[in-house]
Parts: sequence; C-alpha cells; structure tokens
Amino acid sequence: MIPAAGGQMSNIYRYLMEDTSAVVKVRSESLERIKHCLEAQRVAANSGFPCPAPLADAEALDAAAVVSAEEWRPGGEILRGHDGGSARRSAVLLAELMTLLVRHPGQALDPPPPWVHWNPPGGGLWPPNGPVDSMDQTLVPEFIRECARRTGARLGRSTLPRVVGHGDWEAQNIRWKDGRPWSVYDWDSLVSLPEAAIVGAASGAFASAEVPSLAPIESSRIFVASYESARERTFTGDEMEIAWAASMWPTLHNARGEYLFRSAPVASLAVIDQGEERLNLAKA
Repeated sequence: MIPAAGGQMSNIYRYLMEDTSAVVKVRSESLERIKHCLEAQRVAANSGFPCPAPLADAEALDAAAVVSAEEWRPGGEILRGHDGGSARRSAVLLAELMTLLVRHPGQALDPPPPWVHWNPPGGGLWPPNGPVDSMDQTLVPEFIRECARRTGARLGRSTLPRVVGHGDWEAQNIRWKDGRPWSVYDWDSLVSLPEAAIVGAASGAFASAEVPSLAPIESSRIFVASYESARERTFTGDEMEIAWAASMWPTLHNARGEYLFRSAPVASLAVIDQGEERLNLAKA
C-alpha cells in the first residue's frame, strides 16, 4: 500500500492491483455510522453522481478502527475562488446530491463532525474532543465563545426536520474537469441536519481549499439562492436564519483551533469581519 493522503478523520491509502486501483480508508469512527455513510455514497454513485463508488462494506479492524474501500478516482482540479460563479456551481452540485439523498435515513449518522456539531449532548459549548479539550481554553478569546453561544442558541431553537447531506462541502473535497464536476470526496462527513443548516454551512465554507476560510457574505447569499433555484424551492424566513447561523459554525470551530494551536488567524479575522452581520441575519 502507498500512503496517499492523511486527514483529521481518516488515514487513506492507495491499493495497487494489476488492472485497477482502490482507496483504502482507516479511521477511528463508529462502524454503524460509517456503514450508513457508505450506503448513502453508494446511492449517489449508482445514480451517476460524480464520486468514488464504494467497493466493500466497512469492517472493524479493532475496537478503535474501521476500514473500507472505494474506487480510486484521480484527476480533476479544485475550483478556487469565492466569487459568485464559484458559489453557483458549488451550490448546484450540492442541490443535486441533496435531491438524491432526500429519502435516505439519517438516524445513524450522529454525531456529526465537530465543525458542524453545535449544541452537543451534555450542554457544553463545543463537542467533546479529548486532545483539544485538554489544551488551555483560556487562549480562546471571549468574543469567539460569545459568537459560538449565540450561534448555538439560534440553531438550538430550530424544529426543522433533518435530512441527509454532506457536512464538509469545501472546495478541497471536490474536483472539476473541463468545467464539469468530476468527483466529490469525504463521504465520512455525511450528516443528518436540517436542510437549511447543511446549505448554510456549505455557503460559508464552499471556497475553503488548503486553508479553511469564510466566503464573503454576498457569495453566501448567491450560494443559497442558487441552491434554492436548483431545488426549485424557497427557504422560509426561519430556514434562512438557520442557514445564516450555520454558516458561522465551521469558522468558529476553526477559529477556536487557531487560538489553541497558535496558527495564523484566518478564521478568527473572518469572525471579526463578518460575524456580527451574519449573526444579525440569523437573528441570533
């Protein structure tokens, strides 16, 4: 096996065979959750959606590791930029996926990844994360925590039904070829959340490539409007507020990490620049 990539959630290897290649993924996750992610990925692949097709069911290697295999699908380019055109293309692709998964059961997809996990059980501000939680939390300034409290409170007031969607809809997880979508990755990040929350989180994060970023507010507006048009439905006022609130959470998650790990303040500056306006739009 040749190490191909590594991420927060998975170790990924390329397995070479005589006539083909496969991707083998090993991660510390719930076996049940990964199985349900693979089922949804298989639905998408069988419907012609641009993504790797699962090649095997998930299996537990031991109590702490789950392994699965999927098609090796190289090539394509990241769609870079946070302009209106990029927002539209990304939103239309997400709408296509959400339409395919609209009836897929999502109860076993909890908990969501931490960057879209607000209001965790137990009442904490952030979802449990042992190594991060053991760090000096006083490094995270109060304005980040206050924005997170307001965001979580607004999202917590939602009674919208949950659907299945992609919880890490970033440019780095999508490849394009000749102007068309070529492959969507990171299917371990499927979530069961209100549709408006999934779309809202994506509207803020869609332009993130090597460094997570927050799209300009106008680009987020274009993203949501393009999604609505592609799905031929209009969000209610409550859904729009939920979308604006959810657009903040991945950036707040990243901002917290920047302070704890003393890295460049990209997300933190975005919260300073856009946070209050986005929270006002969310009525948070």
